Amino acid sequence: GKKLSSMSNDELTAFRQKFGVLFQSAALFDDMTVLENVSFPLIEHRREMRPAQVISVAEEKLTQVGLDKKHFGKLPSQISGGMQKRTGLARALALDPEILIYDEPTTGLDPILTEMVDNLILETHKSRKGLTSIMVSHDLAAAFRIADHIAMLDAGQVLLSGTAEDFFKSDIELVKRFVSKGMKHS
Repeated sequence: GKKLSSMSNDELTAFRQKFGVLFQSAALFDDMTVLENVSFPLIEHRREMRPAQVISVAEEKLTQVGLDKKHFGKLPSQISGGMQKRTGLARALALDPEILIYDEPTTGLDPILTEMVDNLILETHKSRKGLTSIMVSHDLAAAFRIADHIAMLDAGQVLLSGTAEDFFKSDIELVKRFVSKGMKHS
């Protein structure tokens, strides 16, 4: 490994491009269309790409996440919350990251939209070989459905790291309480 603090600006930029992030809120630019939002990281970080290539890649990513082409020219305020999540995911995938971070991807969503986002995360992970997905979530039921490996933190320390089965079998009191409460709310 290499310390981030010792990296040059070019090295740091290249390192950052290995990550894609789907934020808790879609974090889309309000004044840009769906297509422009997904094109943004390509324009910013793939300056060698011609405009037609940028559009082609952005359209491909939007199609991959199941967004219909009729929505590409709309502003975020003109599409549903689910479509905004899909747009955010397409933007996170635009640079073909090695690591995709999902920051509380279902917070505040209704159960139907939550299931859709969970399935989208699963489909994305399964369809991209070599992709590492990291999901930060308080939704234990979703973590159990989606994750191969789960880590529970308490006060910045790893309390338990393992499979869903490890969590159900744990003798750690805080883990037992969290599992009990988390499964009641799912």
